[in-house]
Amino acid sequence: MLKNYLKIGWRNLMKDKTFTFLNVVGLSVAFGVAILLSMAAFFDLSYDNFHENGDRIYQVYSTQQTPKGPEAGTSQPAPFADALRSEVPGVDKITRFLEQEALTIYGEKEINLNGVWLDSAFFEMFTFPVLKGNKNNPMQEKSSVVITEETSNKLFGSAEAIGETIAILIDGKEEPFTVAAVVGNHDRQNSLEFEIAIPFESHAGYLENMETWNAQYHQVFMQLQSGVSAQQFEKNTRSFVDLHYKETIEDLKRDGAIADSDGQYRQIGLLPLKDVHFASFRKGYAEVVRIVPYLILGVAFLILFIACVNFINMSIAKSAQRLREIGMRKTLGAQKKQLFFQFWSESLFVFLASVAIGILLCALLIDSFKTMFRTDISLDMLSSPFAILGIFTVVFLITLLVGGYPALSLSRLGTIQSLKGKLESSGNNRVRNILMVVQFGIAILLISGTLVLWGQVDYMRNKDLGFEKEQVLSFPIDGKKNSYEAIQLLREELVGNPDILSVTASSNNLGRGKDGSQHTSIWGFDYKERGVSTHTLVVDYDYLETLGLELVQGRSFDKNYAGDTQSVIINESMAQELGEPDPLSAFLPMSDSLRLPIIGVVKDYNFQDVSKSIEPLTFFLDRDSGLSYAFVKVAPVNMASSFEAVERAWKKIEPNAEFLGSFLDENVDRTFRREKTMATMIASGSIIAIALSCIGLFAMSLLIVAQRTKEIGVRKVLGASVSSITVLLTKDFLKLVLISFFIASPIAWYFLKQWLENYAYKIDLGLWFFVAAGLLAMVIALLTVGTRTIRAAMQNPVKSLRTE
Repeated sequence: MLKNYLKIGWRNLMKDKTFTFLNVVGLSVAFGVAILLSMAAFFDLSYDNFHENGDRIYQVYSTQQTPKGPEAGTSQPAPFADALRSEVPGVDKITRFLEQEALTIYGEKEINLNGVWLDSAFFEMFTFPVLKGNKNNPMQEKSSVVITEETSNKLFGSAEAIGETIAILIDGKEEPFTVAAVVGNHDRQNSLEFEIAIPFESHAGYLENMETWNAQYHQVFMQLQSGVSAQQFEKNTRSFVDLHYKETIEDLKRDGAIADSDGQYRQIGLLPLKDVHFASFRKGYAEVVRIVPYLILGVAFLILFIACVNFINMSIAKSAQRLREIGMRKTLGAQKKQLFFQFWSESLFVFLASVAIGILLCALLIDSFKTMFRTDISLDMLSSPFAILGIFTVVFLITLLVGGYPALSLSRLGTIQSLKGKLESSGNNRVRNILMVVQFGIAILLISGTLVLWGQVDYMRNKDLGFEKEQVLSFPIDGKKNSYEAIQLLREELVGNPDILSVTASSNNLGRGKDGSQHTSIWGFDYKERGVSTHTLVVDYDYLETLGLELVQGRSFDKNYAGDTQSVIINESMAQELGEPDPLSAFLPMSDSLRLPIIGVVKDYNFQDVSKSIEPLTFFLDRDSGLSYAFVKVAPVNMASSFEAVERAWKKIEPNAEFLGSFLDENVDRTFRREKTMATMIASGSIIAIALSCIGLFAMSLLIVAQRTKEIGVRKVLGASVSSITVLLTKDFLKLVLISFFIASPIAWYFLKQWLENYAYKIDLGLWFFVAAGLLAMVIALLTVGTRTIRAAMQNPVKSLRTE
């Protein structure tokens, strides 16, 4: 019986090759794209899931109520971790975690490694398998380090790494360390990436901050004891906070901060490890947002849904051609379930072929997909039992639902009605119309999202950020030399080049450079009996001039004024924060005995991501603090040769350092890479959704024209024009697109408005975005249907009337 079903099903499919081809093409593309998108989404959702104790590990963060609202962050002071473990019950293991590049020296090799400074409990908490060396406690000795397998290959090649001595540049000195263990290269879905792990106590700032509670500069991860909940532990920390942050809490009360619902001014919170990759603290609390992977899954579902709608609509539209077949089968004794399985087997053929072709397309397109969406997915993900079971389950359910609905409709037809070849089409047409409305509504939704996202990306890319970004090159200052000495040597190397306009440096980059580093430093102090906080930036001479920052008051740092090393420059937001009529008359209290005069006020500029509002900023000319990034302003001509000249000069100064130069406009672009990825993804989804909708629309127009061939002939004989017949055949489709527009536009407006609320600077959500999406969908639908209907309207009426 099964063989008979399959044989007849195959014959029926081959009988109408056009519709079979359209169905297979649409479903194949949909399955291929859906598999790729789903792989990317599940890859992202699987971050940090490989740690054996992951369900008990949390990142510690702090929240405090300020006069401006709640503020949250993960930075903690050096004594915090030990005090929390000894004073609050429930801690099983705890570790400090500080990411910072480490210049590592072995023989003639000097390599800047992605270093982490942490406590020995780290390798007991997290699952990083030890391949060689001490497996019990690889960082038991304070002079020991742990490296990854890839780092071992970089430093030692094929030689044994365990027991070898390397040097790490710490505070300008080469400190010796012994390699105690080599761990496996990290899983790709890992938020705690590193190339070398170094004892926290060896960090340059540890000794001066080991007892200081107001210097917050590292993260803390904690593993709770079995049976202890995160909520209970957070409650247990209240007395700990009241003890160690008593002065801070009093200052918050003095400044007018309002306590939270529990009467607390400062709280300790725990963020589960599985949420770390998706967490943001910019709204004053731990906000876990998985919008990107869920959006990817949503687009995959919508594309697959559109293809399935096409299949259902074409199956229903073709049902009239098989009425007599159904009547004969019923006359000969066929039961409803037999008819159901007969028609469902035809759907199964189409879906199995489509899935096979879809997987092949997935394999062919995966490299391009990885480049476009910056993901590390691989085809190995499809070979896992979970993936295989998931694909088969999804295909079976889709086949049962999508292929089963037309099969059920056909199998329930009466024998007499079938033999007459007449079908009550009102119910089927209603289903078809509803599905087409949903189909084009999805397309309009995706087009609207594409237009708004690209509009926001373009706005952020072209917004005046307040500094020169096209002609300024930045790169990290890596190497053995003192940063100030290295910058001075760079000036001397480039002084004779007419295309090099100025050279400077600072403690932080603008945007995100090729090294991927991005951090901030905040200084809080009391000013006239109220708390004030400001971002801080250590700069070298000519910083304002190189970046093109505008002075609104005062002057810049000047080499001719020795006292400038004990002075500061602030931005307009900081001046407003101080509340002085004349900011140049104010002094900032660096300590009880040192007050720094303000010598200049800079116009506000976006020194953080463009998505954030501009906050107070203070510039220091502090020779005791290191510089991290160099900035070179070049002439607008010969920029490529200027880039090469800077690279050659830096290689001469630091021959073993890697040159990671990029222009600031590139750095700024990297800060909204997520937005560009989302826009590209939704744009790609829109194109595919429109293409699939057009396939379905084209197939429907073929069927409807075929069904109304005689009507067209009669109308032409009676004098109907080509245009009137074309309008007659297309108006019903255009009505459906119009209904889709009125349904989809408010939904798109609501969600896009919510998304834009995440940005301090954003585009206006104008009506034209949605009108343009609706018009585009209507034009595409008109072109798709119109080509076939015009051809039918121009056909010889004699030929039409002869059609049986």
